[in-house]
Amino acid sequence: MASDTARPPAPAPVAALVQMTSGINPAANLETIDRALGEAAAAGAAMAFLPEMSLLLDRDRMRSAAHIVREADSPWPAALQAMARRHAIWLHSGSMPLLADAGDRRVNRSHVIAADGSIRARYDKIHMFDVTLPSGENWTESSAYAGGAALNVVDTPIGRLGLSICYDLRFPELYRALVDRGAEAIAVPAAFTVSTGEAHWHLLLRARAVETGCYILAAAQAGAHADGRATYGHSLTVDPWGAVVAEATGQPGDDYRLCLAPVRRDAIDRARGAIPLARSREIRNIEL
Repeated sequence: MASDTARPPAPAPVAALVQMTSGINPAANLETIDRALGEAAAAGAAMAFLPEMSLLLDRDRMRSAAHIVREADSPWPAALQAMARRHAIWLHSGSMPLLADAGDRRVNRSHVIAADGSIRARYDKIHMFDVTLPSGENWTESSAYAGGAALNVVDTPIGRLGLSICYDLRFPELYRALVDRGAEAIAVPAAFTVSTGEAHWHLLLRARAVETGCYILAAAQAGAHADGRATYGHSLTVDPWGAVVAEATGQPGDDYRLCLAPVRRDAIDRARGAIPLARSREIRNIEL
């Protein structure tokens, strides 16, 4: 006999942001990632997110060159694939430096890896961080890195995931394009400087969430790194209404911090229903 009792809704999938202080030793970074994924899986996370340059954070281009090869020759993707299989968890790699598939330029590349170890998506960071900050810091990523030329949105256990990296955050048109391709959540792995993080990190992430009606999942580098830089941290999950639902507020004595939050489909529907941005754009399709 069929029961009249309604089944409770399935629990929302949990995303685990891994905040790290990656250094110049890829083997040590991989050990940290492996431990973090084990903890995330034990906590019931469906998918883990690493920060930008999770495998190697080194601004010394001569020193780092020994580790940076084309993806087909790199041991890093295979190592992450093996971890995803072993821990039975989906994984967003944050990003890693690789040589471009052609030529001698580098790319800053993300991978989305399924729990069976298969690579489901790749994304090369589009916007290069070429700035001179009020703090005196000067960064010229384009002197070594080539920007990507393609957007990517991929199906994952937490929904349709749009891909971006760090400085991309400042370009809202990219995030609008990801939503037009069906994104329900957007990854923003980052290594924000302290000065820009204090000024803009929370502001920009919350704005992108509200503008898109998406969850924003921003795993960040944090603390003092072996290459001499310092990063802001504050890994954030922001819901589609702009509320910060999880935040890593410090760097522990250990070398990573885990930040867990559910990704709720009903929160996406409520935000988009309350402020129907897509419909309003169609109605007000005027030339500016």
